[in-house]
Amino acid sequence: MQLQQLFSPSVQHTLDVIGIFVFAISGALLAVRKNFDVFGIAVMAEVTALGGGIFRDVIIGAVPPAAFTDLGYFLTPLIAALVVFFLHPHVERTQSAVLVFDAAGLGLFAVSGTTKAYSYGLNLTASAALGLATAVGGGVLRDVLANEVPSLLRWDRDLYAVPAIVGATTVVLCIHYDALTPVTSGLAVVTAFVLRLLAMRYHWRAPRAWNRRSTVREE
Repeated sequence: MQLQQLFSPSVQHTLDVIGIFVFAISGALLAVRKNFDVFGIAVMAEVTALGGGIFRDVIIGAVPPAAFTDLGYFLTPLIAALVVFFLHPHVERTQSAVLVFDAAGLGLFAVSGTTKAYSYGLNLTASAALGLATAVGGGVLRDVLANEVPSLLRWDRDLYAVPAIVGATTVVLCIHYDALTPVTSGLAVVTAFVLRLLAMRYHWRAPRAWNRRSTVREE
């Protein structure tokens, strides 16, 4: 079975647009908190939503990237930016819901990024790495543009990259054992999603260097 046949094009496109919208919301909200103007809000939304996918597509040679060939991918972050621009107090109040959808997008992009990389001929390890990059790359670019240490590198943040790694690893294991189907790929998405929710609920964090004691205060 070809990996491209796991989902119909319409279903894949719909899932991608949902994930892009949610990631764009998070980027636009950070721009508002940083007091950026409307252009800055739009740029942050675009970069957060599309950065990881563009990086993946350039690496695997899928050029021009989908973000530049599908108008829906490009316009969705702008719509999210407009929503935040006018309604950011209301969006802030639904931040917990945004985080839940962000967790779902994380799992979805980790899985779709891994399968797309493998379908372009990368080995399993490289495919998993690009799945991770697809899921977290936009968030890293967002934080760098906002002059912040990327969240996935901070010890005082709940696990973010690890759930994506688990989702991507699950996919490559399924590929290795010829068990990748819509059901197993969906389970990989759910696994990453649930792991991220649990990390937020119980504040799971990655360990720091052995016997490291820091005086840095959590924000």
